[in-house]
Parts: sequence; structure tokens; C-alpha cells
Amino acid sequence: MNLGVELEAAQSVSHLIKLVYVKVHVPFEVLCTYAEVLHIKLPIQPNDLAQQSSTYNCFTRHFYPSEDVIAKEPDFFTANIFLANMCSPGNVLLICRGLQAYYILSRAPYDVKGSMKKFGISKLLDGGVYKAAYPLHDSRFNVKSKEPGCPNERFLLYNEWAHPKSFYKMQPLDLIRKYFGEKIGIYFAWLGFYTVMLTLAAAVGLGCFIYGYTTRESSTWSKEVCDPQIGGEIIMCPQCDQICPYWRLNTTCESSKVSQTHTNPQPLLWRIVGFVTLFLEFWKRYQAELEHDWDTVEFLQQEEQPRPEYEAKCIYERVNPVTQKEKVPHTACGKCMRVSCGISTVLFWVLLIIASVVGVIVYRLAMFITFSAKLRSDLKYSKELEPFKEYVTPQMATSITSSIISFIIIMILNNVYEKVAIWITDFELPRTKTEYENSLTLKMFLFQFVNYYSSCFYIAFFKGKVVGYPGQPVYWFGAFRNEECDPGGCLTELTTQLSIIMTGKAVWNNIQEVLLPWVKNLIFRHCTQVGSEKVIPRWEQDYQLQPIGKLGLFYEYLEMVIQFGFVTLFVASFPLAPLLALFNNLCEIRVDAWKFTTQSRRVVPEKAQDIGAWQPILQGVAILAVATNAAIIAFTSDMIPRLVYYWAFSVRPYSDGSEHTMTGFINSSLSIFYIDHFNNESRPTVDTPYWFNNITTCRYRDFRNPPGHPNQYDYSIHYWHVIAAKLAFMIVVEHIVYFTKFILSYMIPDVPEALKEQIKRERYLTQVILHETNIKHFKELMKPVYYGNMVLPWITSLYHVLTQMIM
Repeated sequence: MNLGVELEAAQSVSHLIKLVYVKVHVPFEVLCTYAEVLHIKLPIQPNDLAQQSSTYNCFTRHFYPSEDVIAKEPDFFTANIFLANMCSPGNVLLICRGLQAYYILSRAPYDVKGSMKKFGISKLLDGGVYKAAYPLHDSRFNVKSKEPGCPNERFLLYNEWAHPKSFYKMQPLDLIRKYFGEKIGIYFAWLGFYTVMLTLAAAVGLGCFIYGYTTRESSTWSKEVCDPQIGGEIIMCPQCDQICPYWRLNTTCESSKVSQTHTNPQPLLWRIVGFVTLFLEFWKRYQAELEHDWDTVEFLQQEEQPRPEYEAKCIYERVNPVTQKEKVPHTACGKCMRVSCGISTVLFWVLLIIASVVGVIVYRLAMFITFSAKLRSDLKYSKELEPFKEYVTPQMATSITSSIISFIIIMILNNVYEKVAIWITDFELPRTKTEYENSLTLKMFLFQFVNYYSSCFYIAFFKGKVVGYPGQPVYWFGAFRNEECDPGGCLTELTTQLSIIMTGKAVWNNIQEVLLPWVKNLIFRHCTQVGSEKVIPRWEQDYQLQPIGKLGLFYEYLEMVIQFGFVTLFVASFPLAPLLALFNNLCEIRVDAWKFTTQSRRVVPEKAQDIGAWQPILQGVAILAVATNAAIIAFTSDMIPRLVYYWAFSVRPYSDGSEHTMTGFINSSLSIFYIDHFNNESRPTVDTPYWFNNITTCRYRDFRNPPGHPNQYDYSIHYWHVIAAKLAFMIVVEHIVYFTKFILSYMIPDVPEALKEQIKRERYLTQVILHETNIKHFKELMKPVYYGNMVLPWITSLYHVLTQMIM
């Protein structure tokens, strides 16, 4: 109240809860004062530069809400100047009234004990003095305003944005920004732009999948596997010790066909370079336009105010190069100890995730032995399961169950680490809210990256790579034999892992975002219902809604960035990932809009220039995606071995053929092992199949010399050819892709030329107005000065002018 804020108390109309609501009103004069403190820009002149229309705009305008329903926001040139005639009630200044009110409340002192001063609504909320603090919504979300000149913006947002019937419409970003603030607006602008770019990647991925599916029957490799005269005659070595039987290669016929649907690497360069690079570069341009339109260009150049939690603990002094002296909450040594404690805690939890991944791997090794021993016999003697015999293999059963277990562990660790990360960041005590969010973002993303992607990296780059050979296998912990991939590779299993995690994550997040808030609000309204004769005021209705947490949009960004990693890091093995992400995002936009508009209290408007620390994280993921996809193509898929066989080993001197062909590739990719060379620990003890008669050798997936060779079971010349080709492919593809990314980044400017012209025009108008104002003020000062009935001499008048100018 001492700062000019007006307060009014109102008793709750519900007799079930004893609450007092304190209504806060900030007079217009106070708004003008704090608008200058917060560097809020005011309009100086309508934009007189002609807007350029494009073919894209002519197409998309049919998907925007009608201007008769949501009026187009006027376009002004703005400037950070505060003159007497500019701060008027009709100005856009009122959009920021929630931000200004919260700024005052967060710094208002309420108690002084010695040298310690307590202040801020946040401390009162934490201490339980107040239950909540929030700005009010505009009426009910499903009631249209009856006043023609005062529309219900909440109803417009619900009807034209959050309602499922509007799923095909573009988002009214200006109205979102006006109602919720720039920070919410920039999030939905980024999410919408990301979703639009996903349509291109989804179209290419779907085309690759359709091509692979339609050509799976014509693949020479699949034909050889499924042919009874080829794959049916190839006897494969047991994949575990003692209890695993010999098996025929054609039992993997269906899985080999499935692997053909996602091993088409031709559009790899487009997927990585085209989608990722174009998305990030065009987003910079779009973000620059939003910064200018929403007046946040100079937001980060201004001094951001410290957090109240930080200011409350400032007891030490240090030298500041700008202000010469400032107070800080801890010494340099204390800050170092706090940061070291945070880093150690994060590393501990990362190691805990790695330990959980190792535990899942041990489960895979143990369960593969069980499934290999029992699954085939159960399917063989069960008539009900007979149709699934070709599809349900020990590898597939192990992959599905381990993926489900991995997903459950991921969700549990996420919930626990979330609280730990917040505690660590609070303990570090960052100075500003931006520093707080950036610190928490890096901690959470590092953890989530390892948590979500570690199992996928294991399957893609480690599984089946170091397994030895049947006579000398490699063991984990000296007890569990390392698992092998199918003869068709590990891509099918990687696709299964990605599908389960992406789908499970999307379903779980939607349950948390839709079902839980709706149920909580329903229960709260039921417990606090009043008689029908009483009218529940707006502030009490809003209190019954769910609060937005302190972290605000943090979890929304984190969810989308993790999805971006799935879409880009492993798209070479799962081309349908962009399509699944597109469907999820179409729902995500409406779900988030519905949640903010109908189920949550109105958030305090906040300024935001960009998406913050998420931008460099996205760029880092994009750079890593080039390496991971190139490695998947080179080391996980069979593309390089097939090319090496086609161009080198299908013709002389390694073969009798004179023409390049893929015929015989399956035979060349499987090495020979003499079954008498099994040691006692590995030799099969189960009954051999009826067709296993007078057979002395079996085959396994590797490039090794056959028995009887001077260097038997050592890597063959074929192996070294393949390794050299894989390394060459990695180096060449990475250099080409990174060079292409650099060229595209250089060719696409971050700021459009039209926007540069608007910025120049705006600066020019600002200088003109300031110049004219100074001249007018100078003329006022140069008027004759009257002293009684006498006019003072000119020199005296000039003295008064100079004195006032100096003052």
C-alpha cells in the first residue's frame, strides 16, 4: 500500500473453507511508473511499411481464425521512451499490468528483524501466510461476452484454439501473447513451428517406410533367408550355452522382411540436413520476427532483477565492476562448494542410471536363455500359439519385455531425480530467474538424456558387437554370455525399443496433463460447492483451478526436446518416428491449450526473448544426430557389408562371378564353425532336432576364417574390407553433412531483410521524436521570464534556462 497499490479483502462465499481473498489493484499512475522501471516499450506510430504477401501466406490464411472473431492486433512502431502524452489508458501498456503487479508484490517488504529484511509474496507463500497468488481469468471459458466492445478473450482462446474442433487451425499467437504473456506465447510459437516442420520429415519417413514395405518381398537377402533350399539348409549355431538348440536360418524369415522396412538409407542426408538444419535456421528467423513484434529485442540487454530468494540471503559484499559494490549471499569459496556439490550429485545420479541399464542388460541375458529354452517348445506344442511361431522369437520376446522394464525404470527415476535437481538448484542459489532456469535445464536434460537414450545407444552400438565366436564366447561378469543380434541385425530390436518408449512416454504425459488436472479440479469443486443461491466470484472460481508450478513451461519444453532427440538421433533406424511425433504434437498443442485455458489458474505474464537454454541444447542434439545416424547406417545396419559384397566380393578374385550381384550375400555374411570345437561349457546338451543328422558344422554371424585355415576363427580379409568401408563411410558422410549444414546456415540469414528495414525505421522514428521533444522543451525554456510586471533581461532568462537544463 505504501507503494501505491490498493488492496481489498473479501470473505469466501463457501462455508466449507475459511479463506479471505485479497484483491490487488494497481492504479494507472503506478503502472506508468513501473513500466519505465521494467523498460516496457510503448507505441509511437503505426507501422507504415507495406507487408509483403507470399504464396505461403495466401495458402495458410484459410487456416487462421476469422478476423471477425479474433481481431488482428494493430501493428505499431515502438520505443522505450516515456513522455507525458504517451502513457495513456488506451495504450498497450495495460497488457503488462499483471507483470507489473507481480514485480511490486515480489519486492514489497513485510518484516524487519535487525539487519535481516523479509520481503516478497514468494516468501509469504512458502510460509503458508497466503495460499496462492494469481491474476484473474476473463470470465468463464465457455461463456461469450455480451458486450460488443469488450470480448471475453478466454472464451475466444478456448473456442478458436483449445477446442478439439480447431485442431486444423493455426494458433492465434498474438492473442495468446496478450492473454498469457510473451513466455507462454514463445513456447506455443516454437511448438507450432516444430510441428509444421515435422510434417516434412514425417512425409519423407513415411515414404521410406512404404518403399521398404513394398520391396521387402523382392529383397535378394530376404529371399535367400526365406528360401527352403538356402535359408532352410543353413544350420545356425546355438545362441546360448548348453540349453539352446541348433536352429535353421529360415525361422527368421518374417523378421528379415520386417527389417527391410526400415533399412533404406537413401534419404538419410535429407532427413538430417534438411529437417534439422532447416528447422533450426528458419526458427531463428521466425523468432527474430516475434522478438520485434512483441517488443522483446532488447530484453536480455537490460539488467534482469535478482530473485527475491537471492536478495533475501545477501549478507556479504564484493566489488562489482559496474556498480563498484554489491551484496551476495555467499563468498567465492562457498559458491565453489555449492557448485561442486551440485556436480557431484548429478554425476552420482548419472552413474545410477548406467547401473540400472546394466541391470536391464543382465535381465536380457538371463531371460534370453529362458526364452530360448522354453519359448520354442511352448509354441511348437501349442495350437493356439502356432500362428505366432514365425513372429515370436526369443530375441523379440526379450526385446519387448526389457523395453517395458526400461520404460518403468525411466519413469521412476525421472520422478525421483526431479526433486533432487530442484533441491540442488535451490541450494546453488542462482541470482536471476533466467540463471535458475538455465541451471535446472542443464541438470535435468543431462539426466534425461542418459535416462531415455542409454538403452537405445546400447542396442544400436554395443549389442552384438563383442560376442566372440561359438567356441570362445564373451561373458558378462564371467557368468552371462553376451547376447547376439539376429542375422538381420539389431535394427528391428532398436525400432521396438524406440516405439515402446516414445508411445509409453506420450501416453503417460497426456494422462498427467489431461486426466489428473481434470480429476483434481472436479474433486475440489465438489468439496467446496456452495448453495445455488450464491454466486461464486471470479477470484474464487480461479482458486479452484490447478496452479501452474514454479517451473512453468520447463516440463513442456523438456518433453518436446526429448522427443526431438528420438526423432533425430535414431531416425535412420526408425523412419516412422517423425510421424509418431507429428501425431503427438497435434494433440499436445490442443492439450496444453486446453490445460492453460480451462484447468489452470492464469499465469503471471513474463517477458521472454527466445526459448532460452533449450536453443543450444537443440543445436547440440542436431550435431550429435549426424554422428549417431551415420554410425547406425555404418555399424548397425547391413548396408555397408552389402555394398562391400556387391562391389568387391561378388566378382573375381573373391568369387567366380563376372557381374556384380547380391546373390550369395547371406552365405558370405555367415562364418563356419566346426561343432566338435565346442568346449564343455558351451556344447549344447539338449536333444538335437530330427533334421540334425550327420551335420558337422554350424554357421554364425561374423566374418572369420573357417576351420582348417592356418588362422582359423580369426578375422578374415572380408572383415577388414568391411571395417575400412564403414570407417570411410563415417568420415565422408560426416564431413559432407557438416559442410552442408554450414552452407545452409550461412545462406539463411538469422534476421529477414524486411525485419531489418523495420528495425531501422523504428530507430529513426525514435530519434526524431526525442529530437522534436528536446527542441520543444528548449523553446519552452527560452520563453521570457516575468518577475512581477517586469520582463527580465535576456541574459537572465538564459541563466534560468541553463540552470534548469543542468538540474
